Amino acid sequence: MSEHGHVVEAERKTPLWGEYDLAVLGGGPAGMAAASSAARLGLKTILIEHYGFLGGMGTAAGVTNFCGLHALIHGRIERVVQGFATELLEHIDALGGLNAPHMLFGGRIAAQAYDNAAYKIAADRITRKAGVELLFHTRGVGVLMHSKDQIKALLIENKSGRFAVSAKVFIDASGDADLAFHAGVEFEKGTSAKDMMYPTSMFRVNGVHSDLAQASLPHIDDFMDQARLEGTQFARRSPIIKPQKNTAEWRANVTQLSNDDGSPVDGCNAWQVSRAEVLGREQIADFMQFLKARVPGFEASYLLEIAPQLGIRETRRIVGDYQLSEDDVLSCRRFDDSIGVNAWMVEEHIAGDVLFKWPHAETNQGFNQLPYRMICPQVVDNLWVVGRCASMTHGGQSAARVSGACFVMGQAAGVAASLVLEDCLSPKTISLNALHQRLLAQGVYLG
Repeated sequence: MSEHGHVVEAERKTPLWGEYDLAVLGGGPAGMAAASSAARLGLKTILIEHYGFLGGMGTAAGVTNFCGLHALIHGRIERVVQGFATELLEHIDALGGLNAPHMLFGGRIAAQAYDNAAYKIAADRITRKAGVELLFHTRGVGVLMHSKDQIKALLIENKSGRFAVSAKVFIDASGDADLAFHAGVEFEKGTSAKDMMYPTSMFRVNGVHSDLAQASLPHIDDFMDQARLEGTQFARRSPIIKPQKNTAEWRANVTQLSNDDGSPVDGCNAWQVSRAEVLGREQIADFMQFLKARVPGFEASYLLEIAPQLGIRETRRIVGDYQLSEDDVLSCRRFDDSIGVNAWMVEEHIAGDVLFKWPHAETNQGFNQLPYRMICPQVVDNLWVVGRCASMTHGGQSAARVSGACFVMGQAAGVAASLVLEDCLSPKTISLNALHQRLLAQGVYLG
């Protein structure tokens, strides 16, 4: 039966998948850090992920390098995101899949490339060893509420059907704030290039002559400018093309995905995302032609892989007890309720280009701290929201959306969950001193 453009479904009884202390939605850096940290502190924890592997944008979207782990401190690059991230790096390295950190922007910052397959295996091993129950190929599709400020269960769907996951507390690490959205948490989401970043379709190239390609990199903008004069069109400037662990294999971050009106593709809009997947592949095919024809070192290269999904940078950002701002990043702000640090600059993907903003010279101490309040929604009281959908302004999120900050937020939420359940507290009334002590015991650097 249809009613005003809708289909009315019959009432149903939804079976219970299981009962847990903690349910985490999303298996990216924030989700895996949250689930593992909580499970190690004795919480019965389930981690729900819609792919068949962990890693989030780092694996599913082909990012293949960690950003924000390292900071320039007193003229030296140092890794300042530790704790869960340290263990993950060690596991990837043991599998032979971790590059040494590589310098960017004339030595102002560093990133660290990894092999996708090694990352997936390492993430499995760490979470399972911690005692996390992994549920793959599953999406969160709704919630049941005890009251306006208490979630009772997360509704999920997978090939086995539709189920409810009951938990005492929840962590939303979905990237798009899906769980928080269904629970009625206030959020912000831009609609234009001024308040939401453009996605990218990432790809990897093999058969590269690494020495020649390295020598070509400083001139890539000149090659593109010459191609433009001869009629070639590019979606954006400021390409990022770097080698992987095997130096014959390179990753490319060069596409930019927009709607017909020029606005950024909205990662929460299925029609826009579907069109953008096709658009991204077309841009990749065109850029491969350019690389092979014009950039020394890429003449014999070939397209190895297009990432399974778009690289979504920004959609919903919840409004929490504090919104991390662009000024917080640029002023390297400190917070009494620090849960760790963000070492990445503002990297805003604007129409046709990437805009970088660096911390103010007079205040630059290498990083800004991240406050606990930014992962606590204002109303729902048994939920933390971590990762790129945490409480940040557009400018703040342009920096703290990267993997380094996501590890920090996730680990803090997992540890906070243990304190809440031990002492029958709410997320907002836990002891910050106790939180800090447990984070330090897990190796976290608070800054």
